Amino acid sequence: MSATDDAHDDGDSDRDLGTLYVVGIGPGLPGDMTQRAKDVIRNADCVIASNLYQEFLRRDGTLPPEDAVADGDERTDGSRSSSDPRSDGGTVASAFQGGRDQEIIRSTMGRQIELAREAFERVRNGEDVAHVSGGDPNVYGKSDLLFVMAREDGAEDVPIEIVPGVTAALGGAANLGAPLSNDFCTISLSDKWRGWAEIEEKLRAAAISGFVIVLYNCWRNYERAVEIVREERSDDVRVAIFNDACRGDAGRNGEDQTITTLGEAVEHDDQVAGMGTSLLIGTHETEVWENDYERFLVTPRGGRDVDDF
Repeated sequence: MSATDDAHDDGDSDRDLGTLYVVGIGPGLPGDMTQRAKDVIRNADCVIASNLYQEFLRRDGTLPPEDAVADGDERTDGSRSSSDPRSDGGTVASAFQGGRDQEIIRSTMGRQIELAREAFERVRNGEDVAHVSGGDPNVYGKSDLLFVMAREDGAEDVPIEIVPGVTAALGGAANLGAPLSNDFCTISLSDKWRGWAEIEEKLRAAAISGFVIVLYNCWRNYERAVEIVREERSDDVRVAIFNDACRGDAGRNGEDQTITTLGEAVEHDDQVAGMGTSLLIGTHETEVWENDYERFLVTPRGGRDVDDF
């Protein structure tokens, strides 16, 4: 069975295989997920997702409701579900959706290697697997892990497809107005795999080069990052701090945003609420624009005027 009408079908040798889809669900709320992502998840034989992402996906029926019925009972809409604990601490939930069985596996940070290997085996057995990533899988998401694991395990026989999603930089920028209309870059402040010396080098290069900078993982060393950028940019440059972009009150901390300046950014440490926090650091061209409803940030593309259009 295929997760979508245009699923992988390159020849007889592939027809017994499924496909491993790494699916970006954007902020996670139904209105900000692509139709492609919804279709793949709804039609997959197996969905691997964290508890938070499962909650998001149930809001519009992309996944069946968790507590609609007792284990194994049939729902009025023709779907049914059951849950079983796993010996490794995870949970497998079985659902009956769209006339077929679907398994939903809880993903946790400490089980990514095991889950990748399980996904490979399921695909080899003919299943379509949707491995859910928040935001976009290629922006500090899960896509690289799956490719690294495939190389490590010799899983070149497993078809892999990446389904893009809206990342926090884009969701936050949309809420803020037009701060990314000129060149920009993203930098993660997590030093789990990269040393701080490398992060500092990237920060300094981005600041000197005139990029609008979006910082991810600001719960680690964000004050340090701001001080480095201040060495290359004026303190009056506009900065936005935003949490849980496009998630409303469904995120870990609740969606909010604050517009400040580079010189005052570290004074808003109470707004830095964890992994869902990002900082957008503007350039000397980034300005505040206000209408009768709210304040926006705008970075004009090359400083164009109306006549330039």
